[in-house]
Amino acid sequence: MGKYSLGIDFGTLSGRAVLVDVENGREVAASVYNYDSGVIDEVLPSTGERLPHDWALQDPADYLRVLQTTVPAALAEAGVSADDVIGVGIDFTACTMMPIDKAGAPLCFDPKWKNNPHAWVKLWKHHAAQPEANQINEIAGERGESFLARYGGKISSEWFFAKAWQILDESPEVYAAADKLIEAADWIVLQLTGRETRNACTAGYKAMWSKREGFPSNDFYKALDPRLERVIDEKMSRTISPMGAKAGELIPEMARKIGLKPGIGVAVGNVDAHVAVPATTVVEPGKMVIIMGTSNCHMVLGTEPKIVPGMCGVVEDGIIPGFFGFEAGQSCVGDHFAWFVENCVPAEYRDEAKGRGISVHDLLTEKAQRLKPGESGLLALDWWNGNRSVLVDADLTGVMLGCTLNTKPEEMYRALIEATAFGTNKIIKAFTDSGVAVDEIYACGGLPEQNKMLMQIYADVTGREIKIAASPQTVALGSAMFGAVAGGKAAGGYDSIFDAAKKMARVKDEMYKPIAANQAVYAKLFAEYELIHDYFGRGANDVMKRLKGIKAEQAG
Repeated sequence: MGKYSLGIDFGTLSGRAVLVDVENGREVAASVYNYDSGVIDEVLPSTGERLPHDWALQDPADYLRVLQTTVPAALAEAGVSADDVIGVGIDFTACTMMPIDKAGAPLCFDPKWKNNPHAWVKLWKHHAAQPEANQINEIAGERGESFLARYGGKISSEWFFAKAWQILDESPEVYAAADKLIEAADWIVLQLTGRETRNACTAGYKAMWSKREGFPSNDFYKALDPRLERVIDEKMSRTISPMGAKAGELIPEMARKIGLKPGIGVAVGNVDAHVAVPATTVVEPGKMVIIMGTSNCHMVLGTEPKIVPGMCGVVEDGIIPGFFGFEAGQSCVGDHFAWFVENCVPAEYRDEAKGRGISVHDLLTEKAQRLKPGESGLLALDWWNGNRSVLVDADLTGVMLGCTLNTKPEEMYRALIEATAFGTNKIIKAFTDSGVAVDEIYACGGLPEQNKMLMQIYADVTGREIKIAASPQTVALGSAMFGAVAGGKAAGGYDSIFDAAKKMARVKDEMYKPIAANQAVYAKLFAEYELIHDYFGRGANDVMKRLKGIKAEQAG
């Protein structure tokens, strides 16, 4: 019999397990579990209490259900014995963090704390810690903290310490009750192995840690808030495990629950976007991997550190051992298009889609692809969920210019797609202007599988060929690859992620090439995009933030 590894991918709305043949990367089975509670951004389930604006929570019980549901289902579908599974790798959206007690249980499982929203998981797109992020940036800048440059000059509200400080600010009793604050990826590894193992990827990209310098000094945290002075030693850990390492072995209790053999290797946790890089065959510099779905993440490898304005971070060994991994991203892509379909499409379009047995997205795409670049006269900013890169500002909001009484839904839909392509191009420009090469683009995730028009627009806007990962489950495949490394060569796996990538990763034969005529038009539109990007995003007109302030006043 062959040997297999499991990749378990925890996304924004669901988790999935993919069973992969270690020899060739063939995916033999997959199972998906949709979170019962989804994204908790309106009311707290335990009380019905309405959550404030910009909150996004989750229920960690959903993560346990993913393990207990999808792993046995994948094994059953494939007819594979647990004896032939050699390793497990997991990845998670990040920063997704939670407070836990001494036993490792989330505080929201405790009846004493379940009615306090700060005891729940703060999902990656929880943006309510923007005031704390602003203070971190201001104080770090005043002190001349060297770590700030590694993140393009700004720490995001999505990241670990902004969220941790928000808990301390708004619910010091939850902060005090927490034995640890932990990334969800590391919490899952804790459940699987019984050992707390902090991974270098989330520590480096989301928690201001570096391989050479460690965390910022206690004096810095004291300058933020005296209560935070010993946050690392009291609520976290200074022991950080490298990517590609084995976190431990599957404990018997969890093995029984999920139908696997105890003692198999479990990889150090990872971030969903980062784990996809080797799964697209990319293990060398100059190749950008874009993980395209609810949001976009842009990953590039380099041989030396560079300072790129507005990047999400540069972390040594953060993606692939031996390289500096650069990250940037867009907070709103798939969410962008879903918002439009849910809120802005007339009944006649819905009826037409239903009558033809296709989705509204497919109908809009069909109509939009008949348009030439620039034909609609529309231009949009892709900030419906704030800006992650290069402005790093969750308080920015969406814009669409050029609407008339003749504007059609498909024109608006295409303009939103183009806006996300312009946002990606802005990120590429920031990298290349800073000396980080982006010669080719590789794409993976849900969107490249679903929308060819979107991919052609990205090729036309960026002026680069785009190759598509062969696997529709690239993220889970990447985790399975790391699981095969955790299993090790002696068990039938691999000794390094480089060896695993040679055998398990592939791209499709098809690719998207820029169309010269389209590229010329999009160059003009991108120039206009940059003008309004800077006008609304760099302080010339802070109307978006003033409107948010008025909204908050009226809501209060």
